[in-house]
Amino acid sequence: MRTLLGTRAEPGNPFTFMRRLTEELDRAFEFKPDYQTMPEPFLGTWSPEIEVFEKNNTFFLRADLPGLSKDDVKVIVAHDAVTIQGERKLEKEAKKEGLYRTERSYGAFYRRIPLPDHVKAETAKATFKNGVLEIEMPAIPLPEATKRTLEIQG
Repeated sequence: MRTLLGTRAEPGNPFTFMRRLTEELDRAFEFKPDYQTMPEPFLGTWSPEIEVFEKNNTFFLRADLPGLSKDDVKVIVAHDAVTIQGERKLEKEAKKEGLYRTERSYGAFYRRIPLPDHVKAETAKATFKNGVLEIEMPAIPLPEATKRTLEIQG
C-alpha cells in the first residue's frame, strides 16, 4: 500500500491516488474553486446523476443530490443551458475505537446541461424534494416532420 502525505491510496488505482494528492494539495494551499472559469473535469470528486426528458410539451431536468438541501445548490438558467453547482461537505467524525469507512463522495460539483432550442428557459421553475432537484420548462411543440421517399436519379 502506497502512502502519500499521510493518506493511503488503494493499490493499483491511480485515480484514487491522484484524487487524494489533489485533496492534500488543495488543503495545503486552501484552494477555493472558481466555478465560473474552471472546466468541469477539475471540479469536485463527484458528479450528480442527471435525467433529462420531455413529456407533454414540458422539458424536465432532474438531478439526484442525496444528502444536500436546496440551500447547498445553486441553479443558473440561460437560454442555452442550465448550470447546477454546489458542494457536499464532509462531516468530521472522529472515532477512537473500531473502524470507520465511507464510500460516499464529497466535494464540489458543477454540471452544465445544454438546452434544446425549443425550450422556453425564461419561465423555468425548480423544486427540491427528497434529495432530487427538478427543473421544468415549457417546450414549444415542434411540427411533425414530413417524410417522403426520394427517387434517385442517374
